[in-house]
Amino acid sequence: MPTYEYICTECQTKFEVFATVNEKEKGIKPECPNCHSKKTVQVFGNILVMGGGSKNGGFVSGCGPSSGPGCCG
Repeated sequence: MPTYEYICTECQTKFEVFATVNEKEKGIKPECPNCHSKKTVQVFGNILVMGGGSKNGGFVSGCGPSSGPGCCG
């Protein structure tokens, strides 16, 4: 079951919601587990992209603190 990350706009608590794709498509309005507010928004975290045949074992690197100079063009 997919995991979706949300943040409460009232108290800034981050939390995860487990929902099926069908539930997500119908629209879910999760409640904050901390303050019980329904004022929540989905946030998108980091993702890992796998590729084949690269020097680093299939991991595709991107910009970040350990990416080295010139990574962001």
